[in-house]
Formats: sequence, structure tokens, C-alpha cells
Amino acid sequence: MTDPQRLAYPPAERLPLVDDLHGRQVPDPYRWLEDTTDPRTQAWSDAEDDLFADQTTGWHGREGLAARIRELLSAGVVGVPVWRGERRFFVRREGTQEHGVLLTVDGDGTERVLVDPIALDPTGLTTLDAWQPSKEGHLLAYQLSEGGTEESVLRVLDVATGEHVEGPIDRARYSPVAWLPGAEGYYYVRRLDPTGLPEAEQQYHRRVWFHRLGTDPADDAEIFGAGLDIRSYYGASVSLDGRWLIVSAATGTAPRNDVWIANLDGPDPASPALTGIAVGLDAHVGPHVGRDGRVYVATDLDAPRGRLAVTTPSDPGPQTWRDLLPQDDEAVLEDYVVLDGPELADRPLLVASWTRHAVSEITVHDLGTGERLDGERGTVPLPGLGSVGGLIGRPEGGHEMWFSYTDHTTLPHVYRYDGRDGSLALFSSPPGVVQEVPEITTRQVAYTSKDGTTIRMFVLTRADAEAGRPRPAILYGYGGFGVPLTPGYSASILAWVEAGGVYAVANLRGGSEEGEAWHRAGMLAHKQNVFDDFHAAAERLVADGWTTSGRLAISGGSNGGLLVGAALTQRPELYAAVTCSAPLLDMVRYEQFGLGASWNVEYGSADDPEQLEWLLAYSPYHHVKEGVDYPAVLFTVFDGDTRVDPLHARKLCAALQHATSSDRPVLLRREKDVGHGSRALSRSVDLSADTLAFTARWTGLSL
Repeated sequence: MTDPQRLAYPPAERLPLVDDLHGRQVPDPYRWLEDTTDPRTQAWSDAEDDLFADQTTGWHGREGLAARIRELLSAGVVGVPVWRGERRFFVRREGTQEHGVLLTVDGDGTERVLVDPIALDPTGLTTLDAWQPSKEGHLLAYQLSEGGTEESVLRVLDVATGEHVEGPIDRARYSPVAWLPGAEGYYYVRRLDPTGLPEAEQQYHRRVWFHRLGTDPADDAEIFGAGLDIRSYYGASVSLDGRWLIVSAATGTAPRNDVWIANLDGPDPASPALTGIAVGLDAHVGPHVGRDGRVYVATDLDAPRGRLAVTTPSDPGPQTWRDLLPQDDEAVLEDYVVLDGPELADRPLLVASWTRHAVSEITVHDLGTGERLDGERGTVPLPGLGSVGGLIGRPEGGHEMWFSYTDHTTLPHVYRYDGRDGSLALFSSPPGVVQEVPEITTRQVAYTSKDGTTIRMFVLTRADAEAGRPRPAILYGYGGFGVPLTPGYSASILAWVEAGGVYAVANLRGGSEEGEAWHRAGMLAHKQNVFDDFHAAAERLVADGWTTSGRLAISGGSNGGLLVGAALTQRPELYAAVTCSAPLLDMVRYEQFGLGASWNVEYGSADDPEQLEWLLAYSPYHHVKEGVDYPAVLFTVFDGDTRVDPLHARKLCAALQHATSSDRPVLLRREKDVGHGSRALSRSVDLSADTLAFTARWTGLSL
């Protein structure tokens, strides 16, 4: 190992800069690393690139890992079909294709490509962000982020011919598309023209617009959003019959939203009269007007694990809601679909998906009463203990439902459920298969956190390697924004476990594995609960003999990058290595960059004296101490990331390089022309191979 005194970290000036925030003195010695145009930042970043490249020469087995991850991904993926009449739309990625391709299958079985990102951009830098067919399926609205950006551009094409009808419409990031019947127009979300707006606000100021097909977007009618918080995100949907428009609004990533409804029977869809369904409630409300004319309301109002109620469009307020599916004491309501085709006229069905301690299940109910069907008909059997996605029926009604199933070792497959007889059949599989996967054992382990709360985690090992404890291990977590970590196929996890490692996924507070109350127990003033849950998971892995602190790595990205950043600064002795991807780390200044201002409803704001104290209590950048034996750390950042600015990783990287007394390195892996989310297959392989090879090197896993 290299003597830390002789490891040549790039020089990084420490400024004597101290901010006075509400009377608190807050040092910020690496403020200059926030500015990518500063020649010092550019020189430092280039030097970090060189240091990373030099260190990779000592990571034995990296190429073998890359090859195996590529093999594990070569089976491809296939998505749940979206139906419009007898035409279906779905995404499929075959073998070594860099991106998934959007296809359609006509009623006669003819399959055609609609959008292929690689055909549009052979560099692989263009990604398909979203798509929505018209109600009749003859037109398709789709959104691309081009050239490594994260700026969705909206276009419309003719499904039969593949020809473009109109577009591009820019500034359409995070936009739904709600078509009117006949596709004369659609509602969508677009940011205001940034001209004249302060630079810090140009990613905000969204509005809901109505666009008539074939007209200039500059003439679109503004429907909703003026006067609301500039960070607001909006949703829009139109009922199948075109009669009802529903608009929703949420401030940033707040776990609550407001919802309005408008009757579109009038002559002008560009001027709907919106009335409130639920406004000002501290709850999530998701209404949908069904084919039967009822409003179905999925909500966590007075039900943190979720419930499904029904009401009428003419009087849709909460006082009129009648529960079809009341809250379950243990399971979280995730999704539902109505099966009310003529084949089920005698007894239409309501099918619901739930997660019980992060594991999916599906139940079947009477649509009129919500009563669960008796016996085996009340449950849709699943292939194992995994995750369900989709729950998609035919918009015009029917007896069929499609959904995907996956678990930690099973590729996503699509299944078809028939409500007439309760049968379940495989509908479509990934185009390839994964060869020679050893038997993997998955356990769900319950453990106790610092305050006595029971937390759960999944622990994966090779069945034939369990006798060789303790082993190198990776502990992964997220713990924020109500995002649940449910079982799902991962080439990186399989490659690690195949090589003899242990992989654990912790279901921390801050997610929604146990409902909205679980989320709120890990946000704002309660954020430390998330870190305590994570530390307790690590301690349990060590106590059970799976690993030791000297062989334990932790991994997380985005909010999960904040998680592992806090973990390594709070308990550096507990971990041997850390991979920290696209992280938030300076929690005092995070609101000033990227989409950070959208997240202060989750974390709190430094503008508030009390909330500043919450943030300073765990902000990783502000808890680095000189002379500490820190773990090996690898930061991975992406220059096109417009959500979490790479400055966070630069600043903590420089701080740790200055402070650590360890002979383990602190490194920064920088990737250009790619953003926070979607990326080409080859880029995913390289990123996974680098992070796993680094982790193997510093936990002692032989590759």
C-alpha cells in the first residue's frame, strides 16, 4: 500500500472563507471548486482524472468484471405493453444494443420501430425520456434528451408512417402529455422562456399548456400554474371519453399535492374551468376518472400506507370519498387497474398491487364493493418474492391485465392476467438469456436501529460460499424521497455475488417501504434516522458474521450518495470502502445549484435558522476532520448532471484528500457528456466495472 504522505493528491488551496449564517460560523475552504470556469477547478479536475487513471492500474480483474456485467446485461429487457385498440407499444433492448427501442405491433402482428435513439444519434448520447400514444394510437408524442443533455424535447410522429407530425418543442422536461380524443390537441407542461429570468430560476417556472396539433407552440394557451411556487411540478390527464381534465401540482418533491378537475364538455379545451378536488391537504392525492364515470382516488390522506376511494366528478371533495380499498395495517398500496370489459359484465374487477415489507403481492376485488374475492381467485400468484411493475389494462376496458415481475436474480418478464378465470401466463420475455448463473440465496433480515425501530434488509450470497464467512460485502441504501428499494435484477449485484461477495440492500426510513409515515420518519429534522438505520445494518452484517469492518463497503447514489457521505464521516471506522455516485454533500449550499431548491421540502433550507441546524448536523462536507483514518472513497460524477451538481463531490473529495491519515485513496471518477439518469449500455458497463473493481481492491475480494 502507498504511504499517505507520499500519495500525490492534486493540490487544492484551502481558503480561509467562513460564512456567517444566522450567527453560525460555517467554513467553506473549497468554495472555488464550485466554479467550473475557474482555471484552478479545471486544472484540479484534470489532475484528478490522471490520478484516477493511475490508480486503476492496481485493480486486478476489472476487465473480467466488465465482460461478465456485459454478459449479464446481454439478455436485454422488454417492457410492459401499452395498448391502444389492437395496437400495442413497448420498449425492448436486445443484446448489446446501447439503448432500448420503442416499438409498436399492429393488429395483424406487424412489428415496427418507432424511436431508436442509436439510429438518431450513433454516439449514444441521446436518450428516450418519455412517450405517450394518442387515445386512438395513431399518433405518438415522445421526448428525447439529445447530445448528453437532460433537456427533454417533445415531438409527435404518425405511428402508421413513422413521419414526424410536429416538433420539436423545447423546455418540456418532466412533461406529461394528455391527449384529447381524436388527437386534435394535448395538454402538456413546459417551462417559461428563460429570457429575462434570473439564471438560478431558469430550470423552474413550469406551466400547464394546451397545444392544438399543427399550430405554433408560441401560441399555446396557458392553462395553469401562474402565481404558484416557481418550483412546482404539474401533472395532467384526460379521461378516455375526453370529458374530464385533471391537473395536479406539487411544490418540488413534497410528499403532498393539490388536484383540480375541469369539465371539457364546453366548446374550448383551451379555457377549462378548474375546480378543486383536494387543495391544501397534507397528503398525496391521485385521482382518475374511470370508464364508469366514477372518480377513483388513490391517496394517503388519513392512511399513510395508502387507500383507494371513489367519488363523483360533480362533487369530488374528500368529504364524499368512499373507500373501496381501505388501508392495510402492513402492506402499502402501490397501484391498481380496473377490469370492466363486457366479458366481466356480471362482476367487474379491481386488481391491486401492494408491497409487504418491500415484497410485492397482487389481490383481486369486486369493483363495486372492493371486497376481496374468495379463495385463490382473490390473489394473483407471483413467481417468487420480488417486485411487480405496470398493472396495465386496455384503456377501453377488457378482461386482461399486464404487469412485469423481477427479483434480485430474475430478469424482468411480462405476465398476462385473465380476469375471466384468474389465469396467469407469461406474455413476453427478455430477448436473450443469462447463462451459468450460480445458485444465489436471498434472505430478508430484520434488525433493530438505534432508537429501537425494526428495519429490514435483503442479504444475497452464493449458496456455495456461505461457509466461507466473513466475506467482502457491499451495503447499499437510499433512504429518501419516499423511494422504496424493492427486489430487482441487477447485473452489478450478480457479478459481485458470483465472485464470492455478500451484497445487502437496506430498506431505510426515508423510503416508502412501510408507507408515507416511514418516509417522513427519515426527512427534515428526522434525517439522522436514515443514517442510524444504515449504521445498524452494517453492524448487523458484522455481528452475524457475514463480513468485518475491514471487508465492508458501502454504496449509494444521488440521495444515496448523501447517505454514504454521511456514513463515512460519522462512522469512518465501520467501513473499508465507499462508492459515492452523483452525491449531495454540501447541505448548506445545495439549494443554490441544479434542482436543489426543489428538495428543501425533503431536507430543509439553510435560509431557516432551525433548519440550518438540521443540515449542519449531518452535512458530510462540514464533518470532515483532519487526521482521521478514512475509508477508501471513490466519487463518480457526470458533467452533464443538471440535478445534482458535481461540485458536491469535488468539494468533499478535496476535503478528504487533505484530511485523511489513511493509506487508502480518495478518488474522483469524472464522466463527460452524460447526465444524472439514463445512459448507454457501454457506459453503464464501464461505470459498474470501475466501481466494483475499486470495491474489490479495498475489501479484499479476489477477482
